[in-house]
Amino acid sequence: MVDGFPYEVPEEYNNMPLLKGRATVDMKVKIKDNPNVEDCVFRIVLDGYNAPVTSGNFLDLVERKFYDGMEVQRADGFVVQTGDPEGPAEGFIDPSTGKSRTIPLEIMVDGDKAPIYGETLEELGLYKAQTKLPFNAFGTMAMAREEFDDNSASSQIFWLLKESELTPSNSNILDGRYAVFGYVTENEDYLADLKVGDVIESIQVVSGLDNLVNPSYKIVG
Repeated sequence: MVDGFPYEVPEEYNNMPLLKGRATVDMKVKIKDNPNVEDCVFRIVLDGYNAPVTSGNFLDLVERKFYDGMEVQRADGFVVQTGDPEGPAEGFIDPSTGKSRTIPLEIMVDGDKAPIYGETLEELGLYKAQTKLPFNAFGTMAMAREEFDDNSASSQIFWLLKESELTPSNSNILDGRYAVFGYVTENEDYLADLKVGDVIESIQVVSGLDNLVNPSYKIVG
């Protein structure tokens, strides 16, 4: 799958962890307030074909066990969000540099051969463009970022808790503004049961780790 990757990532991002293909992870969460489900495993498929930088960054953090033991930090009925580490930093601090690692906004437009980086579709005037990875399903997974900085995403991730009928693809406030890079494919309905303070016990790679290139976790350990 890596050998057949269909395009080149821009040079300025080419040394980052990149997922050149697909991968699957299982996220085990301790759910406190559902008497019927105490531990739930969410299966998530990551799409590195359409979001190699975003998916690669996440998978690299998974292998670092960055999310293990982290609490759910937002659960408002619209999204579930986590990934903000303890301390003043709002993202992942690379121990090899002591600096925050951020990634660019990455949007693949339907019909394009490679993603657009660093700008929203609105900023580009592409108001009618269709994204290849839309917010069209309960459990759509995307990167959070600062509102006015397209390239500020680091480690904070969120899942959409709305059905596609309520947020039609490419006609909502999220598509083209945030980088989608995966979807929850098993137990996604239980995302709605998650509350602030529920704990991610672990995220483990099920398949596709061999599609990760430039893995920084191997360098630092």
